[in-house]
Amino acid sequence: MASTDLAATYAALILADDGVEITADKITALTEAANVELEPIWASLLAKALEGKNVKELLSNVGAGGGAPAAGGAPAAAAGGAAAEEAPKEEKEEEKEESDDDMGFGLFD
Repeated sequence: MASTDLAATYAALILADDGVEITADKITALTEAANVELEPIWASLLAKALEGKNVKELLSNVGAGGGAPAAGGAPAAAAGGAAAEEAPKEEKEEEKEESDDDMGFGLFD
């Protein structure tokens, strides 16, 4: 990353750390104070990307996964124990399909 990209990111992190709303104007003001020339489009894009998001929470949950497992877990919880019982059966079927690969044949035999 170029130093201007990093400067905009650092400016957004500074604003989030101070509990200040992240806006394009504030990102631009911080980068100008650091004597970094930043095109206004990058500040506005970063501000739009972070709009309505808790940056501190994003940083603390970097390796936590994401929203996809939570979306899949909601229907399973609503269906009750029936959905939970079906999941192990599907895994066993996949294991049987994988066992077909080891039939003593090889690609280069």
